Amino acid sequence: MAYFRPATPDDIGALTALESSFPPEDRFSARTWRRLLSGNSAILVSDSGDALTSAAVILFRKSAKVARLYSITVAESARGSGLSSALLSECEDISRQKGCSHMRLEVRATNSRAIRLYERHGYRVMARAAAYYPDGEDALRMEKPLTGLSREET
Repeated sequence: MAYFRPATPDDIGALTALESSFPPEDRFSARTWRRLLSGNSAILVSDSGDALTSAAVILFRKSAKVARLYSITVAESARGSGLSSALLSECEDISRQKGCSHMRLEVRATNSRAIRLYERHGYRVMARAAAYYPDGEDALRMEKPLTGLSREET
């Protein structure tokens, strides 16, 4: 089973490197990572000892019952290992612990691998957002109720 830990400012360089294969418009700058680390968010990472293998950003709003999965990234070398599924489950557990009843996210309409992952976890498409991304691609808005017990309580 994967071990996830909260990201720290010391991880910013590794977080930036983890996203290096992304299109430029989808990458977070070091400044954005610093802002996210100091905001009302949870940033989880896993590492192989040499480099980060995954990262996820969850955003929370005060008094809101909906968490937003802002980003989830798995290193190319770790894809297909079940890490993304474990990371998503961990994000859901943290959101439940913070009192959230739902998790929402946006995903590129052409990202079939991610869409399948989310659907396997019980996410359903709520809407399509036209030209959502800077390059003009549409996004699917997905949501999942976070009812039931967290993995620790089962």
